[in-house]
Amino acid sequence: MNNNPALDDQRVAKDLLATDELSDNNASDELDDGVAVDFDEENAELLDDDELLDDEDEDQDEESSYSDEPRVAGQPIPEVINVTHIVAENEAGLRIDKVASLIFTDFSRAQLQGWIADGSLLHNGKVQKSKQRVKPNDVLHLSTTLQQHGEDQPENIDIEVVYEDEAVLVINKPVGMVVHPGAGNQTGTLVNALLYHYPQQHHLPRAGLVHRIDKDTSGLLLIGKTKPAQMALMAQLKDKSVYRHYQCVVAGDQASLMRHRRIDAPIGRHRNQRTKMTVMTAGREAVTHLLEVTALNDNYTLLDVGLETGRTHQIRVHLSHITYPIVGDRVYGGRRQLRSGLTDKQRETISNFPRQALHAYALGFVHPTTGEDIEVTTPIPEDMQQLIAVLSEGYFPE
Repeated sequence: MNNNPALDDQRVAKDLLATDELSDNNASDELDDGVAVDFDEENAELLDDDELLDDEDEDQDEESSYSDEPRVAGQPIPEVINVTHIVAENEAGLRIDKVASLIFTDFSRAQLQGWIADGSLLHNGKVQKSKQRVKPNDVLHLSTTLQQHGEDQPENIDIEVVYEDEAVLVINKPVGMVVHPGAGNQTGTLVNALLYHYPQQHHLPRAGLVHRIDKDTSGLLLIGKTKPAQMALMAQLKDKSVYRHYQCVVAGDQASLMRHRRIDAPIGRHRNQRTKMTVMTAGREAVTHLLEVTALNDNYTLLDVGLETGRTHQIRVHLSHITYPIVGDRVYGGRRQLRSGLTDKQRETISNFPRQALHAYALGFVHPTTGEDIEVTTPIPEDMQQLIAVLSEGYFPE
């Protein structure tokens, strides 16, 4: 009989993870509209300490006591782990580190081996080697304090929460907010805001972020509130069971765009302009679907876009590649944003639109603990609504 509901939830989350996929995920994870992060460079901590474990031996007994300090906004909460497990008959003969990895699913085998070595994880009250085999009724006891990840600081920045439960958080990111600190953006990011409003996220890589979107793209971001939830959601992104839909305003007529309902063109980093991406034969697979194509006037359309992959700047690069760039995209749009037949007001509105007119409006995923299908949506932001209104003013399709 399991007396720890929290660890029950961890096992359910573990069930959703493939047993060998994420450990091979150093090349890249599915990310945004999108910004893909090479986790071996920027987010290595998301994978290095997170080997996936075999799904077996689900009926262990354990007792645990986690610290229950009052939450203080902006202050990281050290998490004290104090867990005891009695070895079951079906675990007899396994190595200590193997049994521990099946029980303490928040932590990687490497972390647990380190705790075995330093005495944080004891076998029958004694320090043993990881390869020591266990017997029925042996006692494993883990006692340690988790320290926060990284040096990112909490900041009291408002965030819009559109979905939240004990395992998952979905944020509607505004235009202009950088997702996580980096060169030139050490403060004012979503990560800084999360660490203030959710201090327990200090213990998670990137404060629990699963993917990201560009600074000047608005919309929904998925965040794990526990390590099992974060890893389960990352695995879903990798196997494409998470879906993300975007709306964008593009310079192009409806009939032409209807001929590009599926854009399949590999994307790689530009050889000369290293901050840009481009379609190239040697690039990585990238597939974008135009789900709905709605005419705003004879030369501009509103698109509903779905991502099959998540390469850096994918939607922006693909639409520019087929010569129908997103309005406001200074990097991939250029002068092609201005088409013929515009009124003075429309031309001025397009020329002055301050960011790419791209919004992540729908997000669907399988809940990492309940298995329920979750869909979250958020309305198109006001600046894009105004742009759409100006472009469609006086337009009456035949």
